[in-house]
Amino acid sequence: MVATAVRQNTISEVAGYFLNRSLNDFRPNTGVTHLKLQKLTYYAQAWHMVILGRALFEEKIEAWVHGPVSPELYNQYRHYGYQIISEIGLREYAFEEDTLEVLNAVWKTYGDKDAKDLEKLTHSEEPWQSARAGMPASMSGNNEITITSMKDYYSRYYNQ
Repeated sequence: MVATAVRQNTISEVAGYFLNRSLNDFRPNTGVTHLKLQKLTYYAQAWHMVILGRALFEEKIEAWVHGPVSPELYNQYRHYGYQIISEIGLREYAFEEDTLEVLNAVWKTYGDKDAKDLEKLTHSEEPWQSARAGMPASMSGNNEITITSMKDYYSRYYNQ
C-alpha cells in the first residue's frame, strides 16, 4: 500500500478560508480584522496539531506585543490596520477533509469573538507567555511560539 502525501497548506490559504467564512456568517462580531486574522490562524495551527498530529502550515508564529503573529501574514494585511479586511480571496482552497473539519471548528469557536478578546485570551495562555518570558509587556519581540508548545498546552484541553 502506498501512503498518500498530505498536502501542505500555507498560512495565506488558511487566512483566505477565514476571510471567506466571515462573508457567510451573520453572527455579531464575525468581521475579520488583521489582528483577529492572526489569532484565528494561530488557533487553527494549534488545534490542527493537537487533533491531527501535524502542522497546518510551515510559516512560523511569533510572540508579539498584541499576541501571536505570523510575520508573513502581517506583511500581507498590515495596510488594513484595525479595519475589517475587505480583500476576500474568493478562490476555493484544496484542504484535506480532516483539515477542513478543524478549520470549521476553529471558526465556530472563535469566529464570533472580538479581536481584542482573542488577544486577551492568547495573552492568558502558556505558549504566548512562555515565548515572551522575561520581556517587558510593551517590548517588541519576535520569539517563536513553537508548534511543540502549542501542542503541549492545547492537548490538555482536548476531549477526544
